[in-house]
Amino acid sequence: MPGLKAPSDYSQEPPRHPSLKINSKDPFNAEPPRAALISSYVTSVDFFYKRNHGPIPIVDDLERYRVSIGGLVEQSIELSMDELRKLPKYNITATLQCAGNRRTAMSKMRTVKGVGWDIAALGNATWGGAKLSDVLEIVGIPKLSSNSSLGGRHVEFISVDKCKEEKGDPYKASISLRQATNPEADVLLAYEMNGEVLNRDHGFPLRVIVPGVIGARSVKWLDRIDIIKDECQGFFMQKDYKMFPPSVDWDNIDWSTRKSQMDFPVQCAICSLEDDNLINQGKITVAGYAVSGGGRGIERVDISVDGGKKWIEAGRYQKDMPYFADDDLGSEKWAWVLFKAVVDAPENGEIIAKAVDTAANVQPENVDVIWNLRGILNTSWHRVRVQKASYVAKSNL
Repeated sequence: MPGLKAPSDYSQEPPRHPSLKINSKDPFNAEPPRAALISSYVTSVDFFYKRNHGPIPIVDDLERYRVSIGGLVEQSIELSMDELRKLPKYNITATLQCAGNRRTAMSKMRTVKGVGWDIAALGNATWGGAKLSDVLEIVGIPKLSSNSSLGGRHVEFISVDKCKEEKGDPYKASISLRQATNPEADVLLAYEMNGEVLNRDHGFPLRVIVPGVIGARSVKWLDRIDIIKDECQGFFMQKDYKMFPPSVDWDNIDWSTRKSQMDFPVQCAICSLEDDNLINQGKITVAGYAVSGGGRGIERVDISVDGGKKWIEAGRYQKDMPYFADDDLGSEKWAWVLFKAVVDAPENGEIIAKAVDTAANVQPENVDVIWNLRGILNTSWHRVRVQKASYVAKSNL
């Protein structure tokens, strides 16, 4: 790709915030501290999780950069950044979440394969760019189309990013043409993040944002967009990011029996506390995030301090305002909801959080029922342990 190249090694990586928890150095995969994650409704670029599969691509000549759009269309085109910027610009606030978020907790039950993420492999940002539905109209595909005139039913995004899983070929993923051409799906070709030009870690100069869907489909460092007949056959669509039952292991897995994961399930986690906490006060603030895929809102977040016998409902917020799960009242349907509750701290016990979305989907109580060999989509109740200092002192007498 003229103007954009993928390095062969990690010698030219961009700088990162020193507070990030590094889960993998090469390629670089990292997440912020829990408390930092929810310090703001919109996640700062520094504290937005970093998910990479190889060395970070480099733009050496932005004027020469083009994204090509082709495949099963009447006429292929190439668009420069200047041409993309002349299209109507939209700002969409959306949460991206790695499918492996909370994998470490799942691995404690039984070992899984993948980067060991805590609870912060997600972030909420305002993305700026052109809607993909507008761009596809340029190549003759009307809005709300399920098929192109030449039989295309899927839209494939191909990066310049080279990764070992693709045996040195580029990272790629796809979504349905129906989703891509639906203006209400808000799929973006984004060139801004939080009002600034994308940085290298997050896809400069151009990336896809597919709201409500696992982060693996929001391809960074775009090279090509192809209209294709069948779903993308890349590694990350066909041999990864699929949800298998607990009975499947590496000896009996058949990747073809499961669909590629798209929407993420309802999820919440406590960010104001670590896994183990020693506290002094009688009251404690329980705060965190809740989010559901597919544009579904958060109906409520429940908190328990007695192992799930009794529950209280946490307050919910977006943009520092009370949140209502109703798009007509100004909620941002692709964005997370922050929650907060002040509770009486148990002397020695567990604090639990679980969320319910507007389709009445609820997080499962235990991780064992959703365990899978790739450790994706751990949406079990989030639990943290607390002990009062006075209890510890008495126990040591």
